[in-house]
Amino acid sequence: MAKTQDIRRRIRSIQNTRQLTKAMKMVSAAKLKRATAAVVAARPYAEHMHAMLVSIAGRAGADTHPLLEVRPERRVEVVVLTGDKGLCGSFNGNIVKAALRFVESMREAEVRAHIVGKRGRDSLRRLRIPMERERVDVSRRMDAGLAREIAADVLERFLDGRIDAAYLVYNRFRSAISHTVSIERLLPIERPEAAADVPSEDYIYEPDAATLFDRLLPRSVEIQLHRAILESVAAEHGARMTAMDSATRNAGELIDGLTLHMNRVRQAAITTEIIEVVSGAAALE
Repeated sequence: MAKTQDIRRRIRSIQNTRQLTKAMKMVSAAKLKRATAAVVAARPYAEHMHAMLVSIAGRAGADTHPLLEVRPERRVEVVVLTGDKGLCGSFNGNIVKAALRFVESMREAEVRAHIVGKRGRDSLRRLRIPMERERVDVSRRMDAGLAREIAADVLERFLDGRIDAAYLVYNRFRSAISHTVSIERLLPIERPEAAADVPSEDYIYEPDAATLFDRLLPRSVEIQLHRAILESVAAEHGARMTAMDSATRNAGELIDGLTLHMNRVRQAAITTEIIEVVSGAAALE
């Protein structure tokens, strides 16, 4: 049976861990509030940008732009958005599993991964997935600047013909306790006629459709990546807050159980000592 001193030492260790998980939960909750506001603000802009792009393309007949060209998918790049840190439940694991399933589904194509985040890089490297580009230690740069860099990198390879398509795998934010893995095509950009549910407002634009598309189409890729990064950041904070809340509750339950066990051990020791004293006194009579 464990000694009382050993149980007390374990209780103190778990109490220290509980303080840490509680602090991490509070930090994630504060960051989640800001990240959620950023996601809510970014979604309408991305949706209206896409609606305007589709409407102009349909009216101007500019669906022959290189970024709209659909090719046989022989060389594919998949951009995988993960985190640099753990302690966030299944957030990173779900992304890695989805990326692996996507790679397996594209057996006839040469698929290379564009990894954002240390956790995804380490996992996919162990699985021997070919890497095109690695971006780690970017947790403080998950913003429009990072989206612009990734978009420029992928667009360059697509326009040069080094890849035929690009896909994006990320966690889409639903709520503080819910996020879902989403796989979206980045390139080639969806053709206008494929989006029948988008309203066809008319726009006055200049100088001409070709020049406008040269600016709007690459910009739409940046916006899609930026929105996905914001979604991923919010989902990560929500997952970490939920995981740390669960860890804090589990630590409390473990402390209660150990405290009860310690009291029982102490009572058993006291009872044993009383029996020994009584037995000794009876033997002396």
